Amino acid sequence: MTARIRVALVDDQALFRAGIRMLVGSQPDLEFAGEAGNGQDAVALATAARPDVILMDIRMPVKDGIQATAEIIAAAEAGGSTPPRILVLTTFDLDEAAARAIRAGASGFVLKDADPEFLLAAIRTVHAGTAVIAASATRDLLQQFRAREPVAEPAAFAQLTVRERDIFRLAARGLSNAEIATGAFLSEATVKTHISRILAKLALRDRVQLVVFAFEHRLTD
Repeated sequence: MTARIRVALVDDQALFRAGIRMLVGSQPDLEFAGEAGNGQDAVALATAARPDVILMDIRMPVKDGIQATAEIIAAAEAGGSTPPRILVLTTFDLDEAAARAIRAGASGFVLKDADPEFLLAAIRTVHAGTAVIAASATRDLLQQFRAREPVAEPAAFAQLTVRERDIFRLAARGLSNAEIATGAFLSEATVKTHISRILAKLALRDRVQLVVFAFEHRLTD
C-alpha cells in the first residue's frame, strides 16, 4: 500500500485550519500531520512532525510564512534530509510576498479561496515534484513585474548558451517539457537535461522560481 501524503497546515485563522483539517482528513491518500498558528511554531512543527507538504499562509503574527519557509528548508538541508514541499496560501490582494516565498523555496502558491478539489490536486502535484501557481495569482504577480522600470540583464543569464536561452524563455511561458521538445525539435530527455542545467546555472530551485526570475528580470514577454 502506498504511504499517505502527510500534510501540515500553518495559518493564524482557527476556523480556516479546521476546514482544511477536515478536507485533508477526508482523503484516503492524505494524512493530516499537524497545524500551527504562526511561522515560529511552523518551524518547530516541521521538525517534529516531518510532513511531506506544508500549506503555509504568508501573513501571520510572530514570524511570517516567508521567513518560516526559508528556515524550514534551510534546517532540513542542513540536517541532510529532504525538505517538505511548501505550498503558500495567498489572497486576491496579491503583492510581491508570493514571489519572495518562491525565492525562499516554496513549491508554488494557491489562492485561499480556491476550490477544494484544486487545493487537493495542488497538494498531490507538489508532492510529486511539480510546482503549482494559481493562474489568477500569476496574472496579478506578473502585472506587478511589468509595471517596474526596466532592469539590467543578470550576469548569471549570460552563462546560458543560445539553446539554453531559447529553452529558458519557453519554460518561462509555462510550456511543459513535451511542448518544448515539439517546438524545438528535441527529445524530452534532452529538454529535461537543458532545464536542469539552466536551473543550476541560475541557482534556481525549480520551474516556478524560473518563471519568477524571468519576469522579475524582464527576460520574457
